[in-house]
Amino acid sequence: MLILISDAFDPSLPGRLEKYGEVTADKNRQADAEVVLVRSKTKVTKDYIDAAPNLKLVIRGGVGLDNVDLAYAREKGIAVYNTADASTVAVAELAFAMMIALPNHLCRADSSMREGKWLKKELTRTELMGKTLTILGMGRIGTALAVRARAFGMKVLGFDPYVYFSDFAEIRTDLTEVLGEADYISLHMPLLPDTKGMINKKTLTGFKDGAYLINAGRGKCVVEEDVAESLKSGKLGGFATDVWYSDPPPKECPLFDAPNCIFAPHIGASTKENMLRIGTMIDGIIGEYVTRK
Repeated sequence: MLILISDAFDPSLPGRLEKYGEVTADKNRQADAEVVLVRSKTKVTKDYIDAAPNLKLVIRGGVGLDNVDLAYAREKGIAVYNTADASTVAVAELAFAMMIALPNHLCRADSSMREGKWLKKELTRTELMGKTLTILGMGRIGTALAVRARAFGMKVLGFDPYVYFSDFAEIRTDLTEVLGEADYISLHMPLLPDTKGMINKKTLTGFKDGAYLINAGRGKCVVEEDVAESLKSGKLGGFATDVWYSDPPPKECPLFDAPNCIFAPHIGASTKENMLRIGTMIDGIIGEYVTRK
């Protein structure tokens, strides 16, 4: 059995998987691979699957599966798994770090000091305590973020069509209502027809003036042009994102000209601890697959 590691994983992973067969990172051997491991960079499209006639198992190291043609994989009898449980802490901590950094102007404070400026009066901070956080998507990551926000004394509202109760957030069913009450909105929704572009010119008008928006879910859940305009007008107080329409985003991305932003290169799952957890889950998934053969 040939296992193709198509994207970046923890360096220890090849050694852990050698017990199952040959392990390679040579993408030219795609046609021979029975198992392919991907993260977000490799796109397992119809063409990719057709070029891998021996493929039986795809494992996505991470949460989202929008880079895998699930319907065609199913048609071809290819099993597809992700490692959703592994990434919870890593992504939730990044989203929370962004939520702290935005109102504290940490990036601007650092860059201005390096430029020889002293913006003590200009950089007015606000606190998280007592503020309202709306979390869109109350799955594993959204719930982990809610736990952290409550520890900081925040009021937490949750919106998720498939979640009706949470011990850590007040679940609401009216999207307009939860957006309008929030000082902070954090996105943790998968990319689906109903969530694509859900943060747009119309929904942004319902935001509280000066609210902060964080996106650690999927880049295409926001309309970048509308978010940029909302930042320029002052309707949005700030925006932080780790996810993009493409990795990397084009240089002409409209967000790059917008004020009060924090950008990250899709590093939400890239903690040392998480990569080790992902490796453990992959080991288990392949072990079960081999047992069933």
